[in-house]
Amino acid sequence: MSEFKNKVALITGASGAIGKDIASTLNKSGASVILCGTKIDVLEDIANDLSGKVEIITQNVKNFEKFEKSLLEKKLNVDILVNNAGITKDNLLIRMKAEDIDNVIDINLLSLIKISKCVLKNMMKQKFGRIISISSVVGFTGNPGQVNYCASKSGITGFTKSLALEVASRGITVNAIAPGYITSAMTDKISDPQRDSIISNIPVGRIGKPSDISNAVLFLAREEASYITGNTIHVNGGLAMF
Repeated sequence: MSEFKNKVALITGASGAIGKDIASTLNKSGASVILCGTKIDVLEDIANDLSGKVEIITQNVKNFEKFEKSLLEKKLNVDILVNNAGITKDNLLIRMKAEDIDNVIDINLLSLIKISKCVLKNMMKQKFGRIISISSVVGFTGNPGQVNYCASKSGITGFTKSLALEVASRGITVNAIAPGYITSAMTDKISDPQRDSIISNIPVGRIGKPSDISNAVLFLAREEASYITGNTIHVNGGLAMF
């Protein structure tokens, strides 16, 4: 398919299961991709499976100045930004280290805002852009032991709504996707009894796949979704309904 021919998609957190699938899905639809992550060997393996123009940025999004420099050196105008980078540092707040609060907020929220600002100027100039951020169901429900993570993901909602209002007249849409439990490195750490308990609370009866998220990203990136902005699509199998 060449649906996104001549479009460039930047995916942060591209070395994870969800980021990898998003990159592959957009690439199969014709987009050139910029893979961003910290695991160079993983990114290179992903790049080898893609076609067309593929670039790699190995800077941690937390180090924004270095990240921005690496992006500018590519001399590529980003049409589709997928803010997917995210980490967890779980603990009860009373036991949580200050650095774990800072790191989660920095990577999950502050870097997202800064990277969006970085690509926005060109999007406004060309009067086209898609900014899609990966949030989480717990950003809406809360979750004990994840105060820092939930706060960072909840912040994406305010960011999405506010920026959508600022740039809608320029042909730029800003949306978010809030996954529930998706097969990934994070969910792989869950014990079998925990997994069974989680599935029992999901109406569709399964944990989600990375493709459930990448297909939602693909939809929001399309011209057919140009009338959707400032919204969050909940992809959680009915685990939580809003």
